[in-house]
Amino acid sequence: MSTLVIIILTIIILLALFLPFFIHTVEQQLEAFLFILGIIAVTTISAWSWHLIGDALIEPVKISLAVLIIGLLFKKFRKHITVFIEYLENKIGLKRTIMVLVGSLGFLSSIITAIVAALILCEIASTLRLTKRDTVHVLVMGCFAIGFGAVLTPIGEPLSTIVIGKLSGEPHYAGFFYLLKLLWYLVIPGVCFFAYRASITKDEQIKTHQRMETDSTKDIIVRAAKVYLFIMALVFFGHGLTPLAEISIMKLPLAALYWANSISAILDNATLAAAEIVPSMTNTQIEFLLMGLIISGGFLIPGNIPNIICASKFKIKSKEWAKQALPVGLACMLFYFIVLEILPK
Repeated sequence: MSTLVIIILTIIILLALFLPFFIHTVEQQLEAFLFILGIIAVTTISAWSWHLIGDALIEPVKISLAVLIIGLLFKKFRKHITVFIEYLENKIGLKRTIMVLVGSLGFLSSIITAIVAALILCEIASTLRLTKRDTVHVLVMGCFAIGFGAVLTPIGEPLSTIVIGKLSGEPHYAGFFYLLKLLWYLVIPGVCFFAYRASITKDEQIKTHQRMETDSTKDIIVRAAKVYLFIMALVFFGHGLTPLAEISIMKLPLAALYWANSISAILDNATLAAAEIVPSMTNTQIEFLLMGLIISGGFLIPGNIPNIICASKFKIKSKEWAKQALPVGLACMLFYFIVLEILPK
């Protein structure tokens, strides 16, 4: 890969990281912005193919349909959800209700998938009497919890599916419960922590705020279309930047690779896992790589599908998301780095 190509791809990464924070139009049209960057990245490395275009058209279909169908179902059964949440609030209080629901979704995401868990999280948040600031806080912490929990089985999210597929042969012979056995002692405390963090709301007069109005059918369709464009953009974006990741991130020592994987804040963590995970790695190396990818996936909106779904429904801006996610996310990265370093190798 030529120096010019490396420079262009590096500029693309920097633009994706910083422009949404400084240019209002880019922030409002984040899906289109990433789509354009993805096209430029693929063009830069001359990687256009009918296979890639097919993947970009097909891959978002399931997620977008899930957003559409579940959105319509929740619209129909919104009253039942509201009654259930009010029952929990009356029994255990609002803060404990948030903690229980977020924690439950975090663990269930490995079974019902991260996408469905994120959609349920959106509906729960929309029925709570929270300020905008507290709503963003609950959603961000909830997406962290879902990102942690979904990795435990290969049906939870694409990251775990790819890892199981790459390690299914010698010497790991990874089966359905491989990641659960490998990461349970790291993931379970993480889900519990983020469930607890979600319950720490700042506004005392929460009950004075009104619940969100129910989305119209048009709103639900538009949101599904935006998610479709977002996923398509990430397919192009990830494919275009993979060569740069392979010649830079892949050659780093394990500890440096853990921190370098923070790039999954804007680059799909499944793409990075596909490039980084090889069967010759030890379980310790796999733990390092996966935890770096899982945690940093919650840093920014493009980092994970649940982030995208929640930000799209609640019109959360990049700065709002980062303000809530980066402090706790970076602290979590540091904590897990120390834990992994001191554990017996």
